Amino acid sequence: MICKDYKGESISRLGMGNMRLPTVAGAGRGAPIDFDKAAEIIDYAMKNGITYFDTAYVYAGSEDFLGKVLPKYDRSSFKLATKYMAGANPDFKAVFEEQLKRLNTDYIDFYLMHGIMNEDGIQSYVGRGCLEYFLEQKAKGRIKNLGFSSHAPIPVLEKMIAAHDWDFAQIQLNYLDWTMQDAKGQYEVLTKAGIPVIVMEPVRGGRLASLSPKADAVLKEAHPDWSIASWAFRWLLRLDNVQVILSGMSSMEQIQDNVKTFDVGGPLSDEDAAILEKACDMFRGEINVPCTGCRYCCDDCPMSIEIPKVMEIYNKMKLDGPMQIFGLFGMNPGPKDCVGCGACASHCPQGIQIPEIMAELKAQLEKMPPMPMGPRP
Repeated sequence: MICKDYKGESISRLGMGNMRLPTVAGAGRGAPIDFDKAAEIIDYAMKNGITYFDTAYVYAGSEDFLGKVLPKYDRSSFKLATKYMAGANPDFKAVFEEQLKRLNTDYIDFYLMHGIMNEDGIQSYVGRGCLEYFLEQKAKGRIKNLGFSSHAPIPVLEKMIAAHDWDFAQIQLNYLDWTMQDAKGQYEVLTKAGIPVIVMEPVRGGRLASLSPKADAVLKEAHPDWSIASWAFRWLLRLDNVQVILSGMSSMEQIQDNVKTFDVGGPLSDEDAAILEKACDMFRGEINVPCTGCRYCCDDCPMSIEIPKVMEIYNKMKLDGPMQIFGLFGMNPGPKDCVGCGACASHCPQGIQIPEIMAELKAQLEKMPPMPMGPRP
């Protein structure tokens, strides 16, 4: 496992994200974590040198799960990262104590103010005693490193940086967002400030695990033995200020492929980076909305629409043609039920104008003939 020095300690470059752990099959929406399958993944991670485990207060069941599966390992052999989200519970003191109990630990190695998106988000952490409290916990040794995660534009990011001498920051960073979401600018601002970067969404919630048939073919021709996802990790290894690259691995196949990448792989060569850029340009021209499936848009939807599923079908339409819209037939509630309130868009880290897309899909659905009966060829 490739590792990197952080303040005199060796930490794996690949980190285990725990937001997308396998869930119990057939249990429906909000299904609990499948403990046995998830524990198998964690055990494989530990056996193969992954030492950084990321979770959050709002990742349903994740902290409790890690608190049960990790204590069998020497506490000094891994790093725990978790997050406090002000919008989930304003009582930061109670949340922190609850997190320690959930995780079955006396301290958190990497603690984050979660999900900075705008200036109001900054104030919810640094303007009401929250930052001061976590600094007290750091002084007591209950927090080893204090940072934040951000989906904010650069002016907001700069204000957050100025609020404190942070130990690290976590941002969405991948080769597609390097220009599409100005991840390049965010990375450079943090690097200039001397703040180590933890990467989230390196494969964009799985979006970069397969691009498009044409783009994938370009990459496979260059390296037939590499998975498409591995290109994203190798591209990130070119960035010197990246400390840990998180991957939300939800199956043994995913973690095995990622471990292989970080065991025998290295940064992309300049030649391979040029090939990836070519494939990315092809892909960028074919996709439309950069949804990562984070589900931040869902909680406040008054109609309980499965928005990420709608976005997935919308992108398939753009890639594979209008027949993909049949995936929306029978979705209840669906785009036809959208009231255009905008609650979803206000929570979208990607800035997607979801109501406009819903309106577009609703109009297209109204023009479509009735769904064919019986099996389609």
